[in-house]
Amino acid sequence: MTQDEEKPERRGFKVEDRRRFADTGEARPQAAEEPTAHPAEHAAQDAAAATAGPAADAPPPLDINFSTFVISLSTQALAHLGEIAHPIGGEVAVDLGAAKQLIDILGVLKDKTRGNLDAAETGLLDQLLYDLRLRYVERARERSARA
Repeated sequence: MTQDEEKPERRGFKVEDRRRFADTGEARPQAAEEPTAHPAEHAAQDAAAATAGPAADAPPPLDINFSTFVISLSTQALAHLGEIAHPIGGEVAVDLGAAKQLIDILGVLKDKTRGNLDAAETGLLDQLLYDLRLRYVERARERSARA
């Protein structure tokens, strides 16, 4: 037997679920038994949160899938069309070039994913594109009428 054969292999990793709540929303019994963090760790976490700025107050990100990605792009387009306020600054600004670019990106996604989406994703993308294109044309007409 060689030296390599005598040593057991220790490959892999262990996954521990440390969430305090189960999928049902109830507290897990193990959560009460887990030790709490040392006060020095709390101070370090508080300092990191203070330097993080506004992003520290933001809710945790959602699971990203095709639908949430498309909705994210359409929300950005709506902000550039002046339909909704900017989420951080709160100002309403119109940038038709940026809005058109995002609408075009959604159009490219529609073309490149044709046949690979389920009915709900296809319907969502079609509806968002229809709505955004309509709003873009209306905003462009308003701009040209003022000029």
